[in-house]
Amino acid sequence: MLLTTIEDVGRYQGQQVTIRGWLYNLRESGKLLFPIFRDGTGLIQGVVSQKEHPAVFETVRELTQESSVVVTGIVRADARAPGGYELALTGIEVIQRVPENDPFPIQRKEHGVDFLLSHRHLWLRTPRQTAILRIRAEAIRAARNFMDSQGYILTDSPIFTPAACEGTTTLFEVDYFEDEKAYLTQSGQLYVEATAAALGKVYCFGPTFRAEKSKTRRHLTEFWMLEPEAAFARLDDMMELGEQLVSHIVQSVLAHRRRELDTLKRDTARLEAVRPPFPRITYDEAIAILQKHGNPTRWGEDFGGDEETILSSQFDRPVIIHRYPAAIKAFYMQPDPQRPELALGFDMLAPEGYGEIIGGGERISDYDLLLRRLRENNLPEEAFRWYLDLRRYGSVPHAGFGLGLERTVAWICGTEHIREVIPFPRMLYRIYP
Repeated sequence: MLLTTIEDVGRYQGQQVTIRGWLYNLRESGKLLFPIFRDGTGLIQGVVSQKEHPAVFETVRELTQESSVVVTGIVRADARAPGGYELALTGIEVIQRVPENDPFPIQRKEHGVDFLLSHRHLWLRTPRQTAILRIRAEAIRAARNFMDSQGYILTDSPIFTPAACEGTTTLFEVDYFEDEKAYLTQSGQLYVEATAAALGKVYCFGPTFRAEKSKTRRHLTEFWMLEPEAAFARLDDMMELGEQLVSHIVQSVLAHRRRELDTLKRDTARLEAVRPPFPRITYDEAIAILQKHGNPTRWGEDFGGDEETILSSQFDRPVIIHRYPAAIKAFYMQPDPQRPELALGFDMLAPEGYGEIIGGGERISDYDLLLRRLRENNLPEEAFRWYLDLRRYGSVPHAGFGLGLERTVAWICGTEHIREVIPFPRMLYRIYP
């Protein structure tokens, strides 16, 4: 038995192979059956003649959608078939036949979003969803390979934390031991600041949680972030690292997941343009662009989805906006020495209205200034004592950022909503399945 996958079936043209998978679709034309099988790596059309293989023919005809099977057949090139090859069936073993009185819930027709989300565990099997998840996996692989190639060491940050790092209003509170409270992490950043002081250049990559009561297409309550941090790094270093990282991810997807992008009908010409250098504008310049387009945002206000869409639409690749007002940025942001009312931070906005995919900048390295900012933000000093220690013992300038994986993948895939680019999305009012 020559066992292979649908993805690799082209290597065995003219040979008999065995594939393990599921029935995706079945079409009948006279005394010929044309089943389509999937195995997680792709789709392949089979063909079986009632005259040549009557037993196989009858078994295939009785199959129901998503029945699991092991099929054997001769690989033949056929430009009309999915993937360019078809399988002339010579044998079949049914592992489990889905009962006709309890059919697979997701049929080849339109379903409402709520229905699909409630059946997410089954929705994942469809070609569109598998294409998205393969692109997500490629984005993760490319991101980690890039960071490793730049000398950054992967260090893991905890999910349970004693305090907030991005503001107390979006914390998920958890009962810990002996009546103590803990919180699900909003970011691994504070902890990679500590490991950067030990290893120089580090990053973490894992799930983060924000209790934002938002129902926009850009928000999840659980999402993944890649967060590099480097000792002795400055704002410009991180802007350059960010554009190189994003470009590497996009170009890697183009190189290795072109078939999946085709499945999604993604306009790849837009992605081909994503190469450094990216345009960079100041917050002041961004305000001027918005006002020129009739947007009412005033200096000192943060940007929402509408503003980000206007700004990103001016460019054919991601745009970096830097030096925001310090008052609208996190407590740990380093002030600009030339204009202390500004923070040495930046955001990167994806094109086509997909919003912020990176946020970061320089961190405060001075103990007294950081302590003052903690107090100004009414944050508990005791919970941040360890974080203050990083400024007491060998403090240096340092910088980093966080890249939101789901927003990045949603943009690359061209999906309408971020909920499709994570296997099991967690959103406001939805935690099932």
